[in-house]
Amino acid sequence: MDLADHRIFRRGAFVNGGWIDARDGQVIERVSPGHGVPISEVARCGAAEAQAAVAAARHAFDEGTWPRATAAERSRLLHRTADLAEARLDEIARLDVLESGKPIAQARAEIAIAVDLWRYAAARARDVHGESWNGLGNAALGVVLREPIGVVTLITPWNFPFLILAQKLPFALAAGCTVVVKPSEMTSASTLLMAELLGEAGLPAGVCNVVTGYGPEAGAPLTAHPDVDMVSFTGSTRVGKSTMAAAAVGLKKVAFELGGKNPQLVFADADLEAARDAAVFGAFFNAGQCCNAGSRLLVEASIADTFAAEVAALAKRVVVGDPLAEATQVGAIVSDQQLETIETSVDGARRQGAAVLAGGQRVDIGRGRFMAPTVLGGVTATMAAARDEIFGPVVTVTPFRDEAEAVRIANDVEYGLSAAVWSRDVDTCIDLGRRLRCGTVWVNTFMNGAAELPFGGYRQSGLGRELGRDSVNDYTETKTLHIHTGPRTTWWVRTD
Repeated sequence: MDLADHRIFRRGAFVNGGWIDARDGQVIERVSPGHGVPISEVARCGAAEAQAAVAAARHAFDEGTWPRATAAERSRLLHRTADLAEARLDEIARLDVLESGKPIAQARAEIAIAVDLWRYAAARARDVHGESWNGLGNAALGVVLREPIGVVTLITPWNFPFLILAQKLPFALAAGCTVVVKPSEMTSASTLLMAELLGEAGLPAGVCNVVTGYGPEAGAPLTAHPDVDMVSFTGSTRVGKSTMAAAAVGLKKVAFELGGKNPQLVFADADLEAARDAAVFGAFFNAGQCCNAGSRLLVEASIADTFAAEVAALAKRVVVGDPLAEATQVGAIVSDQQLETIETSVDGARRQGAAVLAGGQRVDIGRGRFMAPTVLGGVTATMAAARDEIFGPVVTVTPFRDEAEAVRIANDVEYGLSAAVWSRDVDTCIDLGRRLRCGTVWVNTFMNGAAELPFGGYRQSGLGRELGRDSVNDYTETKTLHIHTGPRTTWWVRTD
């Protein structure tokens, strides 16, 4: 695909309704992982820019109109923003493709989902309410208010730049919060474009600020800042732990969506054609660079070898190539470091006795960095490849004898984000759905979703949930008003 006509996307940080450069003038240049050419240039912000963004958000919350706007006013603005994003869907998708390496067809679908999330948040904005308690006696009335929590730091990852932003930002805004967003330094463009769209929609200055840069330089000050009331972070479990430690100093509310090592449990009585397709999709969607990737196949022993061979045959048919080509199913790996991590994991599995049934090596298309969809057979539950998050297009196949062993293997990792159960026996599906320790269990499907359904993980896959009916409430505090009416009996003994 010819990128000769591509204009490099250049922006500073977005603070208090305007663009600012980093104080020292430094920038971060992003080279497309799929094409090897410069794509974007954003400000390399640090503590000074983070401080300015938090100050703007604090002022907008304490003195501005947004937290005191009516639910209808906030809802209308979110709807306008969704319309503006939809009108520029192709532009946003192209930015995400060029910065992240994901396939263009996938990116368009992601932006459409993100637009739907903005509209869902707009609907939820009008359903934020408290409670009243009138059974406390004739002299008392209890009123429970739900108020925006304050200034929120949103830290988003590189693998779904616009989509994961849409899982956080519109819901925080719907609650009446003000925000500072820190996108990944590798994929900042679509987030900065969203800041433009919010301004066009009429969002007051300072309500949404975007600070670009590296985590230690720009993200850490936003996490530890005393004027930040809440931190919502999506990324690796390792970084999540350090983020939680920084937030703990100020006892901030936190919400984390972290890593996963997600199993698909396939029983012999399942629709095996559908299960094979879901196995390939779950493992190789977004080049496996997905916390929700179905990176473990646990297969009933009687069909394990055959199923693994058939999945491997399908994997070899997956189209790897130019992310801007419509036929591409698996695009580029986001960075050299990530590609090296994937290769190291595959090599380690080989040394531990796993068989490479498909892939296992890089794909050379003339430019960019690509990894072949890889299927590892003969993998035991104790191997590193079956326990560690690889974050690449790699899936392991492990047999199980019965339901008890399947559940034990599935739960015997530090993560608990998602899983799938494949069986025509509804009792098996319901029973295992209850016994699997994770936030989402798909039954005879994989990686489906809806704005109405909460998403998040158990254990080291995170804290809290995004989406669903509580998605806006999560950015609020509750306050009790205990109202006394009429005369009050004095506490001390009267002597007159």
